[in-house]
Amino acid sequence: MEDYKYLFKVVLVGNAGVGKTCLVRKFTQGIFPPGQSATIGVDFMIKTVKVDDDKIKLQIWDTAGQERFRSITQSYYRSAHAIVLVYDVACQPSFDCLPEWLGEIEQYANRRVLKILVGNKIDKEDEREVPERIGKNFADANAFDYFLETSALDATNVDTLFHEVATRLTNDMKKNDGRYKDSQNKLLLLDCL
Repeated sequence: MEDYKYLFKVVLVGNAGVGKTCLVRKFTQGIFPPGQSATIGVDFMIKTVKVDDDKIKLQIWDTAGQERFRSITQSYYRSAHAIVLVYDVACQPSFDCLPEWLGEIEQYANRRVLKILVGNKIDKEDEREVPERIGKNFADANAFDYFLETSALDATNVDTLFHEVATRLTNDMKKNDGRYKDSQNKLLLLDCL
């Protein structure tokens, strides 16, 4: 059995086709799956990373972006330690839907969940429809903890994204500031293991 200090549940959400599955697979398996089909329901992968001298296990949940799976996806927010909201920088409609996704996060997630906004597919710079500063402004205006642009295709900032999530969650746990405690001061445990 593998030893680890913390196990964190990280949930990726966003419209279908923004590259959530590709981000997860690039980080966990080092591959970019060409012609990736839409996720049906929910899938997850696990990867262990090091933060300082601690082994941190990330359980990364890849959710379906289609409306018909929305009720399934919502149930995964509750026990998440971090939620990564992804949009496609080459698809304005995926950015325009962010307020709706943010509303779901606010409604269903722990109020102190780590919120990350990611603009994916920066390898499509010639097709970019959402400038980086617009994404950053949205993140700032909506109290996201972190904003980053990535490319699952060429791996730009993919490791950085997940290592930043692991580092922030680990540091928050070490500070014992209550981010992951409920009203009875009990640690929130993953209900999926």
